[in-house]
Amino acid sequence: MQQVGGEQFGVSISGVREHAFTERRGWREAWRQIKRDRFLYGLAAIPLLYFVIFHYIPMAGIIIAFMDYDPFLGVGAMFDFSNWVGFKHFQNFFNSIFFWNVMRNTLLISIYKLIWAFPIPIVLALLINEVRHNGFKRSVQTISYLPHFFSIVVVAGIVKAMLTTQGGLLNQLVVALGGAPKAFLTDPDLFRSILVTTTVWQSAGWSSIIYLAAMATINPEMYEAATVDGANRFQRMWYITLPSISFAIVITLIFAIGGLLNAGFEQILLLYSPGVYEVADVIDTYVYRAGLLGRQYSFGAAVGLFKSVLALILMIIANQIARRLGQPGLW
Repeated sequence: MQQVGGEQFGVSISGVREHAFTERRGWREAWRQIKRDRFLYGLAAIPLLYFVIFHYIPMAGIIIAFMDYDPFLGVGAMFDFSNWVGFKHFQNFFNSIFFWNVMRNTLLISIYKLIWAFPIPIVLALLINEVRHNGFKRSVQTISYLPHFFSIVVVAGIVKAMLTTQGGLLNQLVVALGGAPKAFLTDPDLFRSILVTTTVWQSAGWSSIIYLAAMATINPEMYEAATVDGANRFQRMWYITLPSISFAIVITLIFAIGGLLNAGFEQILLLYSPGVYEVADVIDTYVYRAGLLGRQYSFGAAVGLFKSVLALILMIIANQIARRLGQPGLW
């Protein structure tokens, strides 16, 4: 019995030693790979540090949404729980006369942009993919990508220059045709359409890159076989191209739904005016006015936290729906 026990004890010691040796060998191999690819890891460290410093560390500031925070008392005031007020600021937002208006505007503008700005890049990518003349294809791609590199300030300046009542290009055309100049940017009936049109113009070309990259992975033999079977171009796009890039479409759609509450803060802030607040005031612009301009920092943080939680819930729901439909989700 003792001999059997000793053998078992020796086996266990041997197993521990072997496990420790394997673990050390694994660490040495990992360190060897890090040294070999140190420049790649160095490049990866830059965006990682960016997200840690500017996205994760500031999340500690969420705590001020639950207290009456005075920034002039310094960072230490964030951890002074004598100013704790719980869900007071959330209740103030829900009971505000602006709540339903900003929620409605945010959802409407975002849904309009989703309806138009999401499918147009897919259609553009399908059309570019069908072009056989390389010079013309590159020209179209360059022209469509170019607006993405314009600052939103520049884009807003272009829109104002086009639509202003005094010397605006569109109003000059209206006057030349015998009409009267119109203040497009202060018209509540037109403002949302201007936002959507500007977004599509600026983002369609750049967003199509994802779908063009996905199309590049499609096996050309599939198109050849479809052509032999008599399929025309539209049928090849519908039955081969679209199903083959469905994974990219679904993932992009999940991100778009997750960002549904981001109606375009900078764009709206640069283009709107008090005359169109009723149709243009969204959550972000309301937080800007109430939180920064009104110096209600805790209230602004509470509204921003509410928006972030709601966006997370929307993304989770979209991801689950995609997985139930048999498509690859984000996780």
